[in-house]
Amino acid sequence: MTEFHKEQCFINGEWLGKGQTPITNPANDVQIALVPNMGADETKKAIAAAKAAFGPWSKLLAKERSAILRKWYELIVANADELGALLTKEQGKPLAEAKGEIMYAASFVEFYAEEAKRIYGETIPSPYPDGRIVVIRQPIGVIAAITPWNFPAAMITRKVAPAFAAGCTAVVKPAPDTPLTAFALAALAQEAGLPDGVLNVISGDAQAIGGAMCESPDVRAMTFTGSTAVGKILIKQCADTVKQMGLELGGNAPFIVFDDADVDAAVQGAMVSKFRNAGQTCVCANRIFVQSGVYEEFSKKLTIEVEKMKVGFGDEDGVTQGPLINDAAVAKVERLVGDAVGKGASVTTGGKLHELGGRFYEPTVLTNVTKNMDMTTNEIFGPVAPLYKFETEDEVVELANATEFGLASYFYARDLGRVWRVAEALDYGMVCINSGILSTEVAPFGGVKESGIGREGSRHGIEEFTETKYMLMSGI
Repeated sequence: MTEFHKEQCFINGEWLGKGQTPITNPANDVQIALVPNMGADETKKAIAAAKAAFGPWSKLLAKERSAILRKWYELIVANADELGALLTKEQGKPLAEAKGEIMYAASFVEFYAEEAKRIYGETIPSPYPDGRIVVIRQPIGVIAAITPWNFPAAMITRKVAPAFAAGCTAVVKPAPDTPLTAFALAALAQEAGLPDGVLNVISGDAQAIGGAMCESPDVRAMTFTGSTAVGKILIKQCADTVKQMGLELGGNAPFIVFDDADVDAAVQGAMVSKFRNAGQTCVCANRIFVQSGVYEEFSKKLTIEVEKMKVGFGDEDGVTQGPLINDAAVAKVERLVGDAVGKGASVTTGGKLHELGGRFYEPTVLTNVTKNMDMTTNEIFGPVAPLYKFETEDEVVELANATEFGLASYFYARDLGRVWRVAEALDYGMVCINSGILSTEVAPFGGVKESGIGREGSRHGIEEFTETKYMLMSGI
């Protein structure tokens, strides 16, 4: 059994570096680890290792890469309880959610272990009598991945599993708040037989590490999940080397409840969409639009369900909401709620710090929210459900689309014509109808407008890490 509670970076199959940066539990600020503070030099070493490993790894049979990924998947599943406990300790989410994320992370490894054997090419009828046209897909090369703190396991596997399946190698920079889960996944990948240099994980100076990744001509693709502001910086920094970019950026998800909806189902959908991970997900419902005919019923039923939530330390029994990730997150939620209340919104439950103090914030429902309030145009990233009232279908589609973001959207309705009209009219990369959860390894995840470039998951996710090569064979 591999010991996967690591406090060192992983470069070319070796655990390197000394503990310098404290990692703390966001629930109580207790230090749980000291990790290295690496920079540009170590990043260049990791890129060199990935480049050296690329040739042998990409030349393995797809079936051989598949077998290693399958073993990695099995090890993640076998250690799901321990990995979930580690994730809760450094990230704060309840144990049940943490283990759920571990299984979600594993699902990408399993899926792409299978997809490794299905990277197909094509033949094209030739315009030349003595020529034949063949198109193949080849691995792009070394990829750099920068991942966020809110899903420290799944956002790694969703990026590197398809890259490995395609024959690429990777350098990963996990979020500074949550590197331990990344190190643990690397330890299990090593046990699974992933060759040295194929996966490298480094923590430290974000600007130095990211800069080295962007500047290196040996890094052929950059994949990032995080804020739109940082995504724009990475696009600029990668311009000189013209890298392939995969960006999953900010969101401002609308959640629409029409008057023909199953209101009870819509309430349950809102609960999982809004309050999962304490509202700290890029696809969380950020603006909940409810048609006037069911507005009062929905708001009352949602308030009742929210008041049933148990706030506390993630490793305590029955807890359904943990702390926010840091003090800045708390300050942002307090500011947005204060602005809304100051402009006329009403608090039906919550609306303040929890009695536990620290980074615990009460699950909150706000009614009478209007589009002039700051939370309309800002990702809340906290456990606050703002309810907006609307009258017509055209009105709510316009309101929902009135944002520079276009990641996830949700709506509840039963009229078949309305379902098609609204689904097609919403300007989002993902539309979830009569459900509050849409993430799955088998479907393409990604946004439009300023919510990103490219897709993760599904067969499309592996295409992000391949180049299309056209071969004309003449003289036949």
